Formats: sequence, structure tokens, C-alpha cells
Amino acid sequence: MAKDVKPTRKNLMQIEDRIELSERGHDTLEKKRDGLIMEFMDILDQAQDVREDLDDSYDRAQDAINMARAMDGDVAVRGAAAALKEHPELTTQSKNIMGVVVPQIDSTGVKKSLDERGYGVMGTSARIDEAADAYEELIENIILAAEVETAMKKMLEEIETTKRRVNALEFKLLPDLHDNKEYIEQKLEEQEREEIFRMKKIKAKKEEEEDALAAEEAEKEEAERLTADD
Repeated sequence: MAKDVKPTRKNLMQIEDRIELSERGHDTLEKKRDGLIMEFMDILDQAQDVREDLDDSYDRAQDAINMARAMDGDVAVRGAAAALKEHPELTTQSKNIMGVVVPQIDSTGVKKSLDERGYGVMGTSARIDEAADAYEELIENIILAAEVETAMKKMLEEIETTKRRVNALEFKLLPDLHDNKEYIEQKLEEQEREEIFRMKKIKAKKEEEEDALAAEEAEKEEAERLTADD
């Protein structure tokens, strides 16, 4: 509340400094918010493409595995899956997007050659190979989707945080500071007017006293002159 602020010139200077600093911070946060929104829109476009690719690869994988099961049987499909010796490895790193740390997921060993899958080429059919290819592609798309979705979530959280900070400055802190500044300026102007009025009264009283003293001195001199004449 403005009334809780002591109306002194020192406080006025401090509030003016805070207003200047807050306005600079507000401008900086607005630019950050706008930049984050632009980056988010780019990631959102990417996410939509990734989701479409994920849906397509899932459908292809399902079709491929269903065909393999229908033609080669569950035993052959499960046997081919169980033959896998080396599983994919995931490593995560971080990258910075306008101050927001988002994950970058790197995968190795997802896409495999026929001999890396562990089952004998002669013991399986092309349908099982196609199913393996489809599921390897699906896994790669799942990894990419996880990376993009996490980045999008973190960016959105940062946008909301930045928007709250911008709004707090714009609609709370800065209006309060300006109210305090206006209140102090008004009080200082009142004090200045009161001081001018007080000084005028003092000056008038002093002039009145000087006039009275001069009149008294004149009367005294006149009386002395009359006494001397007698």
C-alpha cells in the first residue's frame, strides 16, 4: 500500500530505481516469452509430424506382425524375437533452448542387420524380417516422440512461468511502484507548499517585528529630541 511508504526523497529515488529496473526486467521477460512461444510452435509442428510418423509406423508394425503370425505361426515369431542377444541402448544428453534445458535422446542398436538379430536367415521367412524392420522403425519413432514430447512439455512449463512473471510485473509490481511514487511526490509537494507557507509566515512575522522595532526606535529618538529641545 502506498500509505505504508515513508514520503522521503530517499525513498522516492529508491522507488524510481526499482521502477526502471522492473521495466527493464519486464521488457526482457516479454522478449523471452515471445521467443519461447516461437520455439514452442516450431517444436509443436515437429511433434505433429512425429505423431503422424508414429501412428503410421505402429500400423505398419501391427500389420507386419499379424501377417507373420498368420503365415509363420506364433512359435516362429516368438522364437525369432527370443533370439535377439544385443538390445538397444539409450543415452540422454541435454540441450539448451532459450534457457530451457531439454533432453536429447541418442539410441544405438535399434536398427539391426539380419545377422545381428540372432536368428538364422534360413530358419525364418521374409515376413518375420519385415516385421522386425517395422518394429525397429516403430521403436526409433517412439524414442523421437519421447524426446519431442518432453521438450514440448518443458517449453510449455517455461512459457507459463515466464507469462506469470510478466503479468506479476505488469499488473502488480509496476502499478504498486507507480502508486507509491505518485503518493510520495504528492506528499513531498504538500510538504514543500507547507514549508513555503511557513517560511512566508516567518518572514512576515520577522518583517513585522523589524517594523515594530524601527517604529519603537523612531519614537525613542523623537522623544529624546523633544527632551533635548526643552
